[in-house]
Formats: sequence, structure tokens, C-alpha cells
Amino acid sequence: MRDDARPLAVFDLDGTLADTAHRQHFLEGARRDWQGFFSAAVHDPPLTEGIRLLVASARECDVVYLTGRPERCRRDTLAWLARHGLPEGRVHMRRNDDRRPARRTKLEILKRLGRERDVRVLVDDDELVCDAAEAAGFDVVRARWATPSPLLEDAQEREGRT
Repeated sequence: MRDDARPLAVFDLDGTLADTAHRQHFLEGARRDWQGFFSAAVHDPPLTEGIRLLVASARECDVVYLTGRPERCRRDTLAWLARHGLPEGRVHMRRNDDRRPARRTKLEILKRLGRERDVRVLVDDDELVCDAAEAAGFDVVRARWATPSPLLEDAQEREGRT
């Protein structure tokens, strides 16, 4: 049972908890293979630093996962979280037809969560998402432990894909 007095720790997935480097090749070229990119997410290795911070945060906070992955990836995403023994928590995903920039979709959800509960921290690798969250008054940890991907950054901002 959830303790509503506990604050929330909100964690991104791709580039924060999950290493997407092995599937970046699906985003190369003029025609990006989004089906392949998201299908390969089940094979993402966990990012040790992100997992360590997640587990530590779960001692004092309820965990919420906030990802730009589309809703159609829910089953694979839940399986990945379970396979790696990560703390239970609500998973907020992008609607399949939502192509707005991640900085807008994630901030919208973050603000909604903040109206319901105290949000202690957002942990995300997307600098624009972090900037928007900080500007809105949220505490942020910038996940800089994965190698940045210009392809993924472009997808998050211009194509609203992740």
C-alpha cells in the first residue's frame, strides 16, 4: 500500500536507467526505424549509477517512472523493470500519437504529479527536460552517466519520439 506522505522520486528510463547505446543505429539515416529502436529496448543493459540512485531514493520516496517511450511499449518496459528487480512504481508514458517535445510532455506530467504529491526529485538525462523542470521549481539530478546521443536528443526534441 502506498504511503501518500512519502515524497515522489521521478526517474526517466532511456539514458538514465537503461543504456540505449546498442540500439542507436536504428536512428541513423534518413528513415529512422522506430519499430526496431523500441523493440530492442528489452535488451538495454541497466546503467549502474542510475540504478544505484533509484534504489537509494526508494528508501525514502515512492518511485515514479516518467518516460518518453510511447504507450505501445508498456509491456516491454514493465518486463524490463521487473527483470532488473527495480522498485515498483507508476509508469507514465507518452500517448502513441503524442509528438510534442519531451520537455513539454514530461513537464506536464511532472506538474500534475506535483499537485498530487511532493516531488522530491526528477532524474533525467535530457538537458531540455531538466531545464524546464528546474524553471518550474523542481529539484533535478541531471543523469550524465551515459554517453550522450545526438540522435536520441534530436528524437526527443524535434520528433517527439522518446
